[in-house]
Amino acid sequence: MTKTFSISIFIGAILLSTGCDKNFQKINTDPYAVTTIDPALLFAGAERTFTGAGWETENTIVQQFVNPFNAGATLGPNFNADIDNFNNGRWDASYTGSAPLNNPVTGGIKSLVQAMAILKGTTTSVNLLSMIRIWKAQAFMGLVDEYGNVPYFDAGKAYTDNIFYPKYDDAAAIYADLEKEIREATNALNPGGDYVSADLFFGKNAAVPITSAATQVAKWKKLGFSLLLRLGMRYSKTNAAKAQSLAAEAFTGGVMASNADNVYVKYDGTIATNVLNVGLVNNNPRFYYAAEPFVNQLKSTNDPRSPFILAKFADPNNPLADPNPDLLAADQYGVPVGVISDALANPPYRGTRGGGYNYSQLNVKCVASQTAPTFWVTYAQTSLLLAEAAKRGWIAGGDAAAQTYYESGITADMDTYAIYPGGGTVSAPAKTTYLTDPAVAYNAANALQQINTQYWIASLTNGTEAWCNFRRSGYPALSPNLANNNLGGGFIHRLSYPDYELSNNKTNYLAAVQAMGGQDNLTARVFWDK
Repeated sequence: MTKTFSISIFIGAILLSTGCDKNFQKINTDPYAVTTIDPALLFAGAERTFTGAGWETENTIVQQFVNPFNAGATLGPNFNADIDNFNNGRWDASYTGSAPLNNPVTGGIKSLVQAMAILKGTTTSVNLLSMIRIWKAQAFMGLVDEYGNVPYFDAGKAYTDNIFYPKYDDAAAIYADLEKEIREATNALNPGGDYVSADLFFGKNAAVPITSAATQVAKWKKLGFSLLLRLGMRYSKTNAAKAQSLAAEAFTGGVMASNADNVYVKYDGTIATNVLNVGLVNNNPRFYYAAEPFVNQLKSTNDPRSPFILAKFADPNNPLADPNPDLLAADQYGVPVGVISDALANPPYRGTRGGGYNYSQLNVKCVASQTAPTFWVTYAQTSLLLAEAAKRGWIAGGDAAAQTYYESGITADMDTYAIYPGGGTVSAPAKTTYLTDPAVAYNAANALQQINTQYWIASLTNGTEAWCNFRRSGYPALSPNLANNNLGGGFIHRLSYPDYELSNNKTNYLAAVQAMGGQDNLTARVFWDK
């Protein structure tokens, strides 16, 4: 009985096993699952990623913007405070995918690394691969500029190489590799090669669509060399010879030559919005104001860009409800740096207005609109860097060339406001009046300050770049925020790593901090900022 029962079980098990194996793969495969992905789509998604931490961080450090409230979640760079909430924007957008205001984007580094892995060894998508390498270099330049040593060689490889705890690499070594990547990728671009239609900058999805590979490649070559110029100029304080060499190489290679070469993304306000501006209208707008040094710069020079940038709304807590905000430059006043909000309601300050304070805010119907474009690299910035290079004698032309590049950079930035919602055109007479203003007209004796002050203005919507160039050049001539002595009387020079890195990647985090001198704080400096 027992033997017969055992044999029956054995035979049944065999039959069952055979039955389970039959069509196993077909039955257990989701017919709707994504098994392959187009690397061009990964690339396109990453083209709108890598935002900075936002108005309350980089732009506040360089005194263009201010949140004067110093309680709880609002305590940040205006009070020289090392608060995780204000430090993590670029890190999260790059590595983890949770950008400011919970922007639903994938971590851009992961996307680019995966796309490169898919394209490894390609002979048919060389241009796509080159564009990815260039944009990845731009992304890591920003990470190094903000944090110093960061995960680089192992970054984004959890899926491709099972590296879940990437080591942090030396910032100078990363920059050296970025230089190589930009140079190799730019030179590899082939006008007779593949056309990348998914490209948000210069493809069918661009604001001004391009449909030929040759034209697209020409644009990307200019971007590559413009990034090489930007990277090279970072060395101006620590290695002038290297800065000169890279500036000359980029100039010879061919950098951006007009606003038609600008790298930017437009938004429609429905599916996609400019995430850095969303909080300015839906998160207690009464918290947010233009900073006094920036407002005074625009006012003192009668800058025709002012009405696109600054506004006084009837109710600072509901700016979009005001159909006719005050845009007159003479009426604009910036909040003094480091002043606590409670003081603003009393003399000698300007008191209250509506639901906020009687100070200027960013014009949320134009430059700070939720549909304002995101500019990554512009002809205006590039031309101003060339102005400095010419002034320093690193490229040909001396002061005559420097003045030409300087004035071209200013007018190019003015012209970008024509594509902003609520923007407009600066007339030729207004441009001439501005360029001949005694405080603006090119002066060889004061040229470096003038050039880099204009770079500060032209980089208003790219806080990372405004802050980097201020640290590199020392201009504009800002006074340190003395709300307290947290910074020893100086400025914020880097952002600290996200607090979660201490628990998520502890060993590598501690090694990185040790390599940077043992301090993970706001006064440590990245390698080029000496």
